[in-house]
Amino acid sequence: MSDTRPILWSPTAERADATRMAAFIRWLKKTRGLTFADYNALWEWSIADLEGFWTAIWDYFDLQSSTPRTEVLQESKMPGAVWFPGTHLNFAEHMLRQAAKTADRTALIVQSETFGETEMSWAELSAQVASVAARLRAMGVGQGDRVVAILPNTETALIAFLATASIGAIWSLCAPDMGHVAILDRFRQIEPKVLIVQDGYVHGGKTIDRRAVLKEITDGLSSLEQTVWLSVVGSMPEGGTAWSEMTSGDDDPEFAQVPYDHPLWIVYSSGTTGNPKPIVHGHGGVLVEGAKQSLHQDLDENDRFCWFTSSGWIMWNAQMVPLARGATLALFDGAPNHPDLLELWRFVAKHELTFFGAGAAFVTACVKAGIRPGDALDLGALRSIGVTGSPLTADGYDWIYDAVKSDVWLAPFSGGTDLAGAFVGGNPMMQVRAGEMQCRFLGNAVRAYDEDGNDLIGQVGELVCTEPLPSMPMFFWGDDDGARLHDSYYDTYPGVWRHGDWIEITPDGGAIIYGRSDATINRKGQRMGSAEIYQAVESLPEVMDSLVVDLEFLGRDSFMPLFVVLSEGTTLTDTLRARINKAISTSVSARFQPNEILEIAEVPRTLSGKKLEVPVKKVLLGGDPEKVVNRDSMANPDSFDAFIAYARSRA
Repeated sequence: MSDTRPILWSPTAERADATRMAAFIRWLKKTRGLTFADYNALWEWSIADLEGFWTAIWDYFDLQSSTPRTEVLQESKMPGAVWFPGTHLNFAEHMLRQAAKTADRTALIVQSETFGETEMSWAELSAQVASVAARLRAMGVGQGDRVVAILPNTETALIAFLATASIGAIWSLCAPDMGHVAILDRFRQIEPKVLIVQDGYVHGGKTIDRRAVLKEITDGLSSLEQTVWLSVVGSMPEGGTAWSEMTSGDDDPEFAQVPYDHPLWIVYSSGTTGNPKPIVHGHGGVLVEGAKQSLHQDLDENDRFCWFTSSGWIMWNAQMVPLARGATLALFDGAPNHPDLLELWRFVAKHELTFFGAGAAFVTACVKAGIRPGDALDLGALRSIGVTGSPLTADGYDWIYDAVKSDVWLAPFSGGTDLAGAFVGGNPMMQVRAGEMQCRFLGNAVRAYDEDGNDLIGQVGELVCTEPLPSMPMFFWGDDDGARLHDSYYDTYPGVWRHGDWIEITPDGGAIIYGRSDATINRKGQRMGSAEIYQAVESLPEVMDSLVVDLEFLGRDSFMPLFVVLSEGTTLTDTLRARINKAISTSVSARFQPNEILEIAEVPRTLSGKKLEVPVKKVLLGGDPEKVVNRDSMANPDSFDAFIAYARSRA
């Protein structure tokens, strides 16, 4: 159970009143006659009256359907809820509505190690989307066809996606640093007609040539009819189409009107174990959820927004939320530590960004490096900071307010690829407490459940969602009977979404995420998420990173090894081991001291920066290393060898 955590920031009355959330609350009173004592009362209404709430989101954000809207939620069940039946719309059309209002305003700012810095107006963005869409149609791409890409986070990927969506074709994207096996494991399942690629890129000052890898991928996709090339390191192969040809047309925008639940994109589970799950989201669901999410990010057309993300992370997709509000979107393509860790913060300062987001691992790296962006740079325009990817420790909160900016709204949130959204996160009208997310998102019936499905407050439990959301997966590609979908989310609590995270709902309605529930530590009947142990261990200056797993063997007590990455020049002595144990005893409990502490060179991570606790746990419990982890989906595949060797030493 958490204690009351210190308040780090409170909005002024003027700031709270000027937020998008406050405007929505005033609109509800004016148009619906609804008033609420506080945010929690608003949240309770939003999950009790699903039709009323989601109708309000549709109307408040002026979402458009080319056919009349008659019904909101045909049947409230999971899986299988049907939202806004009969409506027809196009996601890309809503993303580009700003072009018709202020064509000359800046839509995109792009800083790329490969291509330098560019800006694009809304008119230019709209024109290039129209041109690419026309070229795709000429290639025979129609509604339901799959267009896939291997591209970094630049305007190319964004334009190609919007063009694909405007046709009603289905988009899927992989990051260029992924291995060819991982990419083929994803794209082969969905049989794409067109592939768009970039043959190389610059990262950390080094040029990466991807031509050999791309040849293996193109050779391995038998369904391909066309390949579009953006050449960086070499000439285009024979038979390909140059990206410059795709964008050079003079075409009028066309937006196919598709049913609300028409597939928009296919994203994938982390792919660290087994075959990646191809998760299908629809035009309408992503549009409606994103509109609501903009309330929780406090976004409008005056914002300048950047989320530092790989193109292989769901946060790439989430960049569409500010685009839909008419905000300027800033894309950063490159190494965040080149030439040093201030580089991203320089980008924030130079372009006067109002909202900057990144993964918790980036914040942790900044803390460890001891940088102070607020002292070195003018961050006067920065109003909001978002964090996700893994739980942000209280130390990370403290660093933001001490080293970045004292008057900034820090809004960590937690959600996932699965629903293309968030369950819990920020509310700009509320106080920020150290280590705690401010609220459960509107419309999201988030609970903490114990093993028997009882609702918990002030205790750690399974993160569940008891009511359907518009952006929940419609289906997994190729999962004709829905078995994989059911087994992934609904096999523990029938009719209730189980997300796979440990969460605590505080008495005030805040939320604390403790890590993945299937990587939970269980010591003598007391359960604990790994995040609290990491916070204790990584607070020591000698420890740069860590990973802990609880190994439960039949007939024996659990065995918990802790693996640590040490700072340069540090040795894992008995004295340091004692300090680590003391830190855990002090911050968590003596019950959670590890049985063994070992040094490793790197913590295995996914491409989006998450620690691979579950695959490590499986291999240490005797699992086949070739089956428990897909190395091509790892950011640092060689790091897994140390755990294979350790497993053999314990066999």
